[in-house]
Amino acid sequence: MSGLLRQRVFLKTDDLGPRYDVVVIGGGGHGLATAYYLAKRHGIRNVAVLERAYIGAGGTGRNTTVIRANYKAPETIALYKLGLELYRTLSQELDFNLLFSSRGLLWLAHSESSLRIQRERALLNRASGTETDFVGVDEIRKLCPLLDLSGGGRLPVLGASHHPPGSIVRHDGVVWGYASAAERLGVHVHQGIEVTDVVVEGGRCLGVETTKGRISAGAVVCAAGGYVTTVASMAGVQLPIATHPLQAFVTEAYKPALDQIVFSAELLVYVSQSARGELVAGGEIERYTGYSTASTFSFLADLSARLIMLFPFMAKLRILRQWAGVCDMTPDYSPILGETEVERFYLNCGWGTGGFKAIPAGGLATAELVATGKVPPLIAPFALTRFREDRAVSERASAGTH
Repeated sequence: MSGLLRQRVFLKTDDLGPRYDVVVIGGGGHGLATAYYLAKRHGIRNVAVLERAYIGAGGTGRNTTVIRANYKAPETIALYKLGLELYRTLSQELDFNLLFSSRGLLWLAHSESSLRIQRERALLNRASGTETDFVGVDEIRKLCPLLDLSGGGRLPVLGASHHPPGSIVRHDGVVWGYASAAERLGVHVHQGIEVTDVVVEGGRCLGVETTKGRISAGAVVCAAGGYVTTVASMAGVQLPIATHPLQAFVTEAYKPALDQIVFSAELLVYVSQSARGELVAGGEIERYTGYSTASTFSFLADLSARLIMLFPFMAKLRILRQWAGVCDMTPDYSPILGETEVERFYLNCGWGTGGFKAIPAGGLATAELVATGKVPPLIAPFALTRFREDRAVSERASAGTH
């Protein structure tokens, strides 16, 4: 019988090898997915994932678990569409219950300009094979009865794009699902081991230095999330990435009331209800750069006020907990995937606020690149060289926060 509720995972602690075919830096979703697909799809099992803290300690464990594909550029729509499709059957593939839940996503418009953007989003998504429709106020009222369409009397809702495939999934389930499946295939997942340097000779990456000593590698994948600029600089690779903190909070449990995921770019809020009844909410990235994961009262107060404009019932809910992560933001709000000027040193980074939803697609494509040496067409537009070549893939309009 398939054990979808398998919970025990035996991670490596003291058997770090001196050499691996591939070393993956970062034990978050993208790093673990890359390792899993290397073993599963390409038979490369002599792989080590190195995480300086615990797996999922970064952005994968600090997001609001939303999965969607309603982007605006054809290149990014294809990437996130594949991620969403893979998520649908990922519990079965990994033999681990990820608590995947289809909800539908409403992206609200409060002005004439945002109405135009949401109409464009719906048309572009449909043309790219992604289900998104423009809906008016009457349809929004049916889809989300608790939504205050007057916007607290300040920002009335004029329309929205509706993305039925929008979903949520347990972030820790994704982490432990990939980790356990990868380990069963022979991958070594190491926690508490920090990479202190990347070994490069003659323009080729030969391995890494760690707090446990040097490890030789046939290839190194950097999937270090918000800390990627620090790690990449060890290899002599400079990235156009700025790291910003991003906060979120969760309320006490409430009766099932919000079966849609709701975004408002003008109010800079997004909210969904978890399987346990908690309301999970996030807002904009902090304007300053930094690596702080401290929570602030100003964020809590500001986000709460904006949410209550849309959902007055939330005014009576208590906040259970609040947290922060760090986001690796690129100038065009799209990821950086693929090769670098250092041979056999690869990047899976620059996801900003959107990395969680693309974990399966990003890991699958990165594994294919490492295994075959050929850049998959899916990620070719997201090469680091695009900034030098002036061919940015602009997705600022699709970011839930700015």
